[in-house]
Amino acid sequence: MESRASVAINGTVMNCRGPWVLSHLADLERQSGMLQWPDAAALVCDASRVTAMDTGGALLLQQSIETARRRGLTIDLRGLRPEFSELLQLVGTRLPRAGPGTVAPRSGWMARGDRALRRRAEAAVQALAFIGETAVAMRRAATRPRSIRWRAVVRVLEMDGVRALPITGLLTFLVGVVIAYQGAEQLRRFGTNIFIVDLVGISLLRELAPLVVAVLIAGRSGSAYAAEIGAMKVTEELDAVRTLGIPPMSLLVLPKTVALVIALPLLTFYADVVGVAGGMLIASGQLNVSVREFLDRFDEAVALRHLVIGLAKAPFFAVIIAMVGCYQGFRIRGGVDDVGRHTTLSVVQSIFLVIVFDAVCSILLNWWNL
Repeated sequence: MESRASVAINGTVMNCRGPWVLSHLADLERQSGMLQWPDAAALVCDASRVTAMDTGGALLLQQSIETARRRGLTIDLRGLRPEFSELLQLVGTRLPRAGPGTVAPRSGWMARGDRALRRRAEAAVQALAFIGETAVAMRRAATRPRSIRWRAVVRVLEMDGVRALPITGLLTFLVGVVIAYQGAEQLRRFGTNIFIVDLVGISLLRELAPLVVAVLIAGRSGSAYAAEIGAMKVTEELDAVRTLGIPPMSLLVLPKTVALVIALPLLTFYADVVGVAGGMLIASGQLNVSVREFLDRFDEAVALRHLVIGLAKAPFFAVIIAMVGCYQGFRIRGGVDDVGRHTTLSVVQSIFLVIVFDAVCSILLNWWNL
């Protein structure tokens, strides 16, 4: 039995001998790099004296065959044992085939742009497939509400709704304070102090409160969804869940989406109240608009439709945040670095899509005079 692995070319025959296994792989790679390829049309690969082969050896042999093909040689593999042939065929399915005349991939800016466009197209197809799968699961859950994991929904409501109240209240209170304080400087010049109510009420209820809450939840909860699902993929927990016959969509995506659709309008209403209170505080201190005057003007100037429009946006923001976070979690393929990258992507994409959706809504509502 051959104790030393070797590969050499004699004329038009490439002789492969010995154990092509991981322990001999470094020596075989060195020999492969020194091969003198013949100036011929065909090459016979004699592997009858290969005594052992593992995945590493099969991969190296397949790479050598592909190198010969790229040089325009026709390869005739002979003598390889059937079990080694099956392993080589399995490895070959994982490598791109290169025929005669195949050229190396271009590395110019056009090739890089083409590859980038292909990746974007593949990502778009995957995103559409995920949206379709989620829509089917939601339709199924709507017809059978008992199939929804309500305990998981309640848990997400507590984590992403109740526990978000302090930071949401503080942030929107400060936003109301800032809007009123900046507006007070301008309104005082014209003696129109009372219009601070219109500025604070309409801007907060219609635009700022829903948007601020959505951005906050995207950073707080959307990233958590991506990290949670990604960690489950890295540790192969999702494979175990599928083995048990539990669809990951119903276990992970639906409870989060349903909980956010419930929580975000409630958080938005809470933010409206706290933000208006912040503006009322500044109006009383800076513009001498009493609380009673503020509330009377608020009832007169701020129509109910502004509150309804702001609250109506919240469920759509919730669906965007939940689906983007879960989608990025399912896209994680590597280790810890990939988890961090997709978690960041989930936050950036969620905020971007929320702002785009809000801008489109503003344009449409303006066209409809609402």
